[in-house]
Amino acid sequence: MSQNGNSGKDGRKRVLVVGAGAAGMSTAYHLSNHPDKFDVTVIDSVDYCGGQAFSIPLDKDRHGASWFNQGVQGGSYIFHHTLTMFARQGYHADPVELQVSFGKDDRFWTNVFPTGFLAKHQAEVRRLAFMLRFMRWFEVVFALLPLKLVFKLFFFSDEFTNVVGLPMTALFLGTGNATPEVPAIMLERLCTSPTYGMWYPVDEDSVVSNHPPMVVFPNFTDFYTAWKKDLESRGVTVRLSTELTEIVHRNKRGVLVKTKPRTPAKDGHNPVDGDPDAPESEEHYDELVLCVLADTAKKVLGKTSSWRERKVLGSATFSDDITITHHDADYMKKYYENFYDENKAVRVLGKNGDRDQSSRLEYARDNFRPMYYIRMYDGDLSKLEMSFDTTNYQSQFPDKVPFEQHVFQTIYLNKDRDRKHWTDGEIAEDKIIRADWWHQLCHSWTHYLLVVPWMMFLQARRRTRFAGSWTLVNAHEVAIMSGIAAAVDLGADYPEDLEHDRFAFLSFRLYYLLAYGRWYRRRFQGSGSQKAKDGAGWASGLYGSVYKGPGVPTEERSTWREEVKAGRSTENLADGNNGRSQP
Repeated sequence: MSQNGNSGKDGRKRVLVVGAGAAGMSTAYHLSNHPDKFDVTVIDSVDYCGGQAFSIPLDKDRHGASWFNQGVQGGSYIFHHTLTMFARQGYHADPVELQVSFGKDDRFWTNVFPTGFLAKHQAEVRRLAFMLRFMRWFEVVFALLPLKLVFKLFFFSDEFTNVVGLPMTALFLGTGNATPEVPAIMLERLCTSPTYGMWYPVDEDSVVSNHPPMVVFPNFTDFYTAWKKDLESRGVTVRLSTELTEIVHRNKRGVLVKTKPRTPAKDGHNPVDGDPDAPESEEHYDELVLCVLADTAKKVLGKTSSWRERKVLGSATFSDDITITHHDADYMKKYYENFYDENKAVRVLGKNGDRDQSSRLEYARDNFRPMYYIRMYDGDLSKLEMSFDTTNYQSQFPDKVPFEQHVFQTIYLNKDRDRKHWTDGEIAEDKIIRADWWHQLCHSWTHYLLVVPWMMFLQARRRTRFAGSWTLVNAHEVAIMSGIAAAVDLGADYPEDLEHDRFAFLSFRLYYLLAYGRWYRRRFQGSGSQKAKDGAGWASGLYGSVYKGPGVPTEERSTWREEVKAGRSTENLADGNNGRSQP
């Protein structure tokens, strides 16, 4: 832990947390567990808490639910810190088994049933399984090689690489059109890790045949609002619509910053560079935690930044993407496979055509409900478009809704480079619910060579720490852990219950070692408290990786049943044929 002096009149460290997203809220929460040691202030330039995670209102009568989550929708059972925080604030995620739909027509494949595309590429499907095993054996050699290079080394066709290999990686990590450049270890671990490998185990006949168990998150606006109120009840000052404009100095005397007030937008999303004439004021703190993107951190550090900070933070690359939320079923039918089609399914696979797939076809006939989609552009198969059927995925929606009334999200990636491929103009304007621009991290191999391993040399230097998912991989769980790590490095304790959740504690220790270069020592070893007993019971499955705590019930769509009682969701909007309007 870095040793920094106190300058507050009451002897407490005055800590400024910049950013009220998952990382900033997590930092403030864990510091607030020690009100005698820390005086915490959280600021954000927008007028809501949650960062990229927020909820949007919907027409309940049309879609069956009055809201849906934008930006962040769900995660994995390995997200122990996230799920525990849901429970602490009185919320829960819901279980879901993921179904995907990749490609269109003769390039279509899915994890639910085998298709003609997989039958056509049986030799490459088997080679992929071998490649992943080989990479597991010699992981240190392949770890940082870009994915596109590894597929070439193993002589995969461009079609198979772009239709199978890249989408499998892009789906879970949100790597988008940077996927060809991501480190190969990402795909390898997704397929070979028995704990966090969402595609584990790989199917040697059809690439993947499992339905990855995932969790879908609660109403994020409600959750973050409750979290904000909890922080304030603990003595944390939360100032929204407050922008950090300049860091004047960071030295032995502390941190001097300039802030200005922002005019709250109606939806809380204050525009960038707004209120240019707002008056600035100076504020003094002992410690600074920057829970903002790397390029934003570099910008606000300004003249106080060191060469090392400029070099590391400047090596993180980003792209500008847009998410269009809509209910244009015709667009989805044109570019994606949404329904089970007997003509695209195959009944046998295998080298000798002896692997019967009839049971999978029978299941898919009535139960194929894709949630995640990826489209490859015909003009360049290495460029992707991603979509979500949020009605199928998010748990506040009724179980049965006609397809024409589903809510979809389509994501167009990398505006500067790939705008020419976009077909956003084909979505009917009268069916667009909302459009949101995102400044997204590119998970290229350079990020894991030039940014991630060097963060430990920036942390706690000149009274400044950095937190956010970009410090490792773009996931809500990483953001939460990064906030805990910043708080711990300032002198807070890691929570007692989570210390006894062996998977959560190991995950945190490894993150803290990577981000700060230090191994966190136990504080509650041998504790027989109720907190310790509770936490020990949350870790189940292999190595304790499967969360089994109050943050996740066992029944799917339990949120829908709760929302119906609260009048915020409707009963089923359709009957028969699973209510999906399948042809």
